[in-house]
Amino acid sequence: MDDCKIILNTGLRGVKIAQTRISDVDGDAGRLIYRGYLIQELASRATFEEVAYLLLFEKLPSQAELLIFKGQLSRERELPADLIAALKTRPANALAMDVLQAAVSMLANHDPELPQCTRDSTIRMAIRLIAKTATLVAAWRRIRHGLEPVMPNPELDHAANFLYMLKKETPDPEIAGFLDVCLVLHAEHSFNASTFAAREVASTRAHIYAAVSAAIGSLSGELHGGANARVMDMLLKIGTPDAVESYIQTEFAAGRKIMGLGHAVYNVDDPRAFILAPMSKIMGEKIGDTRWYDISKLLETTAKAAFNQRKGMDIVVNVDFYSASLYYAMGIPVDLFTPVFAVSRVAGWVAHVIEEQYAGASAKPVLYRPESEYVGDYCGPETCSFTPIENRS
Repeated sequence: MDDCKIILNTGLRGVKIAQTRISDVDGDAGRLIYRGYLIQELASRATFEEVAYLLLFEKLPSQAELLIFKGQLSRERELPADLIAALKTRPANALAMDVLQAAVSMLANHDPELPQCTRDSTIRMAIRLIAKTATLVAAWRRIRHGLEPVMPNPELDHAANFLYMLKKETPDPEIAGFLDVCLVLHAEHSFNASTFAAREVASTRAHIYAAVSAAIGSLSGELHGGANARVMDMLLKIGTPDAVESYIQTEFAAGRKIMGLGHAVYNVDDPRAFILAPMSKIMGEKIGDTRWYDISKLLETTAKAAFNQRKGMDIVVNVDFYSASLYYAMGIPVDLFTPVFAVSRVAGWVAHVIEEQYAGASAKPVLYRPESEYVGDYCGPETCSFTPIENRS
């Protein structure tokens, strides 16, 4: 109990609550690893499908294994007709993450293997979730605008297929490649808030749909998955590079944060930001408008210098900072930035659920049950005496 008192009100930062073979984040070195592989190497040499396979099966696939895995994803992308009908009953202004969370829960009703919940059946459910999450996000984008969802194209890879379902046109291969890299970069990040939520629910032996639904709820918060949308809102508010310096001065004077700067784990720049920044620049050049990249770059350098001058310390750029301008240049609506995050991170969530429930031949889930320190003391050191309602003032 003494140890528990030391870590109160810290959001469990620095507290190790479980072992994992899935990923590691070294905040001091700026290093992110998926199952032994550096993120830089995976982002430059592997596709999202390869990374999803790696997270699920603990190794990179052979060509034959990848072909089978891509076929499984392709066959599982289509949504049940009843679920599409249910999506059409949601108000058009419903929050996209709320719709996604509800839809993932409803997917459980359509999974014939749900009662089994063996390791093998859970892996197959995980593949369904990876496949269908992208379809759900794209379908909701169209349904809320009064359009019919676009059926998945079995000839397209995961990233390209998502863009196709979103816009009903085959995407430029370079743009699809950029999104594929984004999906690799966001697929996993150790015990972040949403992954912790998934593992906590999985520890109760709830099924994988319940765990992923909980993770989506966690990701919907602006301090977690909503950060890149807030970065884009900031860029739109600034409007032009000329307004960057005055914006920074105003925000610092008001004691407000610059969105996309600072991180709960990294003490140096997020390694994913170095990969996203040049893609944001190229994407801007591709559409003939580099304004959002230009603002981002100037904002980063100016804010870092101002922060160092004021605080005498460095502030780091995180993954959300450049993903915002990149997604915006791709034509992805701002309120879908966080759902697109989920399209990627679901691969990490399902890997953690499987690890939590089935790690090792004889492993048993350990029910998460942290302690708390009661500080009520409403009636002093003793418990309160109950007063009948007629005698209460």
